[in-house]
Amino acid sequence: MTTFTAEKSLNTATFGKAHRFANGDSMPLIGLGTWKSEPDQVYTAVREAIRVGYRHIDCAALYGNEAEIGQALRDAIRDGDVTRKDLWITSKLWSNAHGRKNVAPALRKTLTDLCLEYVDLYMIHWPIALQPAAVLPGAAADFLPLSEAPLHETWAAMEAAVDAGLVRHLGVSNFSAKKLRELLPYCRIKPEVNQVELHPLLQQKELVAFCNEKGIHVTAYAPLGSGDRPAFVKAPDAPVLLDNPVIRSIAEAHQRTSAQVLLAWHVQRGISAIPKSVTPARLRENLAAVELTLTPTELERIAALDQAYRMIAGAFWAVAGTPWTLQTIWDEP
Repeated sequence: MTTFTAEKSLNTATFGKAHRFANGDSMPLIGLGTWKSEPDQVYTAVREAIRVGYRHIDCAALYGNEAEIGQALRDAIRDGDVTRKDLWITSKLWSNAHGRKNVAPALRKTLTDLCLEYVDLYMIHWPIALQPAAVLPGAAADFLPLSEAPLHETWAAMEAAVDAGLVRHLGVSNFSAKKLRELLPYCRIKPEVNQVELHPLLQQKELVAFCNEKGIHVTAYAPLGSGDRPAFVKAPDAPVLLDNPVIRSIAEAHQRTSAQVLLAWHVQRGISAIPKSVTPARLRENLAAVELTLTPTELERIAALDQAYRMIAGAFWAVAGTPWTLQTIWDEP
């Protein structure tokens, strides 16, 4: 078992604001998202991100690029750009590795790919289980009934990974308040983070309030609207968040970008965000969003934008012959 003795040594004055956990670990509120970063681009993006000051990298087995990210982490540490204890690395358990016996092998592959002895945060990616041979659902037969792999058994295996020193913190992703309520009574180690789609058009106020009440930190994915998301999860008439006139007018008033306004909105509310980029200039711009402070009036204008609009509705999970519909995925009317 690995013993952790050193507290994370993030210089928040240099690397931005951070969320501090009960054990003293700190997760920077602006991280680098890696979903949709092509394997041939993500190595350079991660090296550049670390060079300009990112210390929080968000990964997942499903993204198909953890091996390249691992090479970048290994080389950055080797070259003295950063030390391991200064990095916050998140990864996620994919749906085809739910179940008490499947978590450890999936986690060990992630650790091998990332060239790490441990990850700082390991999350259940979706509260939906697939058969081990399935990657994405195509038919009802691809799903594993929750009665065969209940979430609390998967969670117990996640807790065992913490005991083994392979993980420092546990979390979930795409969990509603209802699903969290159902899981919490089984938890010896409670989820410390819930990563969900969050932006001004989908503010999820009730879920954020519930997580705050339970001491669960919220991380926003698609904080800029995920304009480059795959076509199969993108409605043809979907709004473009970066072009929203309210966001653009606030950006112009501060002589900043729309992306910086959106990220500052999260940071100012204590929510972490993981924008994806492989462009050096945008990497620097996104990180600099922590320097922007929005006025109370501007925050009110953004609060009025909520439409409960999901850029990533999860319709690919709603397969006929399964219990999964948009209502049962999100537990919303």
